[in-house]
Amino acid sequence: MQSETDFRDIPPEQALFVLDMKGYSQIRECRMSPVRGDLDDILAHVFAQSGLAEEWADGTAYKDTGDGAIFVLPTARMWRLVDPLLGNLDQALARYDREKMERTPTIRLRASIHVGPLTPEDHRGNAINDACRFVNSDLAYAGMSAAVEHDAYVAAVLSQIAFSYTVDAGRCERLSEKQFLPATARVDNKPTFTESAYVHVPGVGPTSIAGCITPHAAGQRSAFRGEERERGSVRVVQRPEEVNGIVRGVKARGVTAHANVEIDQATPVVNPGAELTGLEIDGTLG
Repeated sequence: MQSETDFRDIPPEQALFVLDMKGYSQIRECRMSPVRGDLDDILAHVFAQSGLAEEWADGTAYKDTGDGAIFVLPTARMWRLVDPLLGNLDQALARYDREKMERTPTIRLRASIHVGPLTPEDHRGNAINDACRFVNSDLAYAGMSAAVEHDAYVAAVLSQIAFSYTVDAGRCERLSEKQFLPATARVDNKPTFTESAYVHVPGVGPTSIAGCITPHAAGQRSAFRGEERERGSVRVVQRPEEVNGIVRGVKARGVTAHANVEIDQATPVVNPGAELTGLEIDGTLG
């Protein structure tokens, strides 16, 4: 005789794989659909190459988010998302970049891998919310900055539990903990979200990834080194309660006579050895 179910019952764990395409909103409208179609073709190939062809074919566990996707897979198969899929995906995107037409945008992806209880039918639960926060965290953006700098195409953030189930448990033959940067993931405007995580960029060492992360100061939102792009106007407001590391408002390679840079900083405490800098120019002024 089956026991009566209750809405308070804990649903089974599921693995979550979230993808978000870098700069998708900046692609010309006429190219959005073809580029997204190319990404789906790449993902179909990479899932099959990584032993996840059946999971790709099961469309019920896939949600198109426009500039990315959310996949829900059985937890038992999660190790394949880490290894070999991340490496295969990076190689496939590199090949696409070499063979595409000049005007076709490059595809780079932020990714997150997480695991947690989800309701079986509609996949609802805190786990899917956290997976989306990981892919939008400062660590994911820092990983992407490192990827761009070193000609890689994937920046992945694994939650602590996902890392424990896969890499730390020895289920990844081609990856070890030495290829991941342990850090704390934070999200702007989500002050309660501070989660231990691991960042991986295929072919890029943890030291290079760490160089793209600005040290966190108490009371200040986490930051990451920005992408290479010009801006005519920049405004930064920082109100850290305490500065322990190096906190920089803006670092620019050059500031022209027509640029407008407005920096508003204030803190009651700058600890010994710490530094609070408004604007650092590594190049030209004038």
